[in-house]
Order: sequence, then C-alpha cells, then structure tokens
Amino acid sequence: MSAAPADHPCVVTTALGTEDEAESLAGALVEAGLAACVQVMQVRSIYRWKGEVKREPEWVLLVKTRSALFEKIEALIRERHSYELPEILQLPVSGGSPDYLRWLLEATPGKPPQA
Repeated sequence: MSAAPADHPCVVTTALGTEDEAESLAGALVEAGLAACVQVMQVRSIYRWKGEVKREPEWVLLVKTRSALFEKIEALIRERHSYELPEILQLPVSGGSPDYLRWLLEATPGKPPQA
C-alpha cells in the first residue's frame, strides 16, 4: 500500500543478506527506470526473528524514486529478495534541493530508457 501521494519524491528502503544480491537489485531498479539512484550500504542489523535476537551483516538499499512507482518497486523487491519477510518501507520526502528533486522525478520514468 502506498502511503505517500502519487508522483512525489520518496525513498524506499530494503535490506539484503549479501552484497551481490544488493548490487544486483540496485542495478535492476535503476535499469528499469524505477529508481533515479540507489545507495548500497553495509550495516550490522540487530533484530528479533522467531523468538531469537539475531545479529547479522546486511546491505541496505536507499532507493530514490517517486511514490507512484512504489507498487512496481515492491513487486521487484519481492521477486528478487531471498528473505522470507523482506523489509520494504516507503518514506516520503518532505523537502530537499529543488534541482535534485526535479532530476529525481525526471530520472524515474517507470520504464527502461529507449536505446
């Protein structure tokens, strides 16, 4: 479910278990025109899962996109993600550099660029 109004800049986050999986998904999102930019960062996550506290390295993606594309992004993440219950969060962008936000919207047509 999309929380932000359609066609506004937003950031979608997810965390993956391997660097290769993170790099592959990040590239797929940008190549498909669903993300203007994806930052890939290694983190250490501490979380509760099935009654146990886990401590694991993960790779977080910060997907710079538009809220109208959230459902397509969510579907691609679910299709390619190895976790049983992947983190998929949509965060609204309430402000920022006007030039950057304009570029973000222009760079996310929701389809691959024409050759």
